[in-house]
Amino acid sequence: MLDAAIKALSQLISPPMRSILWRSIGLALVLITVLAIGLQRLLSWFATSGEVWLEGLLGPGWHTSIEVLSWIVSIAAGLGVVFGGVFLMPAITSLVASLFVDDVADIVEREHYPAERPGVALPVGQAILEGVRTALLTIVVYLIALPLVLFAGAGFLVFFLAAAWLLGREYFELAAMRFRSPEEAKAMRRDNAATIFTAGLFIAAFVSIPIVNLATPIFGMAFMVHMHKRLSGPRPELIEPSRQMR
Repeated sequence: MLDAAIKALSQLISPPMRSILWRSIGLALVLITVLAIGLQRLLSWFATSGEVWLEGLLGPGWHTSIEVLSWIVSIAAGLGVVFGGVFLMPAITSLVASLFVDDVADIVEREHYPAERPGVALPVGQAILEGVRTALLTIVVYLIALPLVLFAGAGFLVFFLAAAWLLGREYFELAAMRFRSPEEAKAMRRDNAATIFTAGLFIAAFVSIPIVNLATPIFGMAFMVHMHKRLSGPRPELIEPSRQMR
């Protein structure tokens, strides 16, 4: 696993990968800015007008709970775009990765596995759908963990572990679906859940580093291509006939 991470890191700035890296970073910056501003506006609205609307919807019995929630949201809105950028980074990387999955995987496979059958490019719609699903799930999980961040440091641990599970799941399935049906890829991920979660910790650590985390889609995808190859085991059809006879 460490060897796979080192190989993925070494390819980040390799000549074939640079064009993808810069495009990935540019798209991530645009998405982060747009979504962070949108999140900040939404939180600001809830901290002002949303409290009255929600109390009218739920009834006066929820007044205290809504006041506490409004206070939490007011703090989050005060943190503005910076908070939004950090909060949304794992979700953003899922979206960006879905657009560059095949470009990255092709380069990794050509350099490290030239003798093996190359993967089949995913339909763009399917790749984007997987990215959107993971991004939305990431936001939901993080919203649930948000109060823990504001009231106790344990929330940061929840964020980290959630990112490891979500990103490990996303990148592995994208890598596996180049060789397997979506159902088979998901089944393989479930069968190797502990290993893939551990691999996801590497991606979660990477996405936690400011600035560097803009390259997460490239690192995460390259890393999981290697992990999928390792978990797939020996490929007998690739061994020379003379060796198979022994």
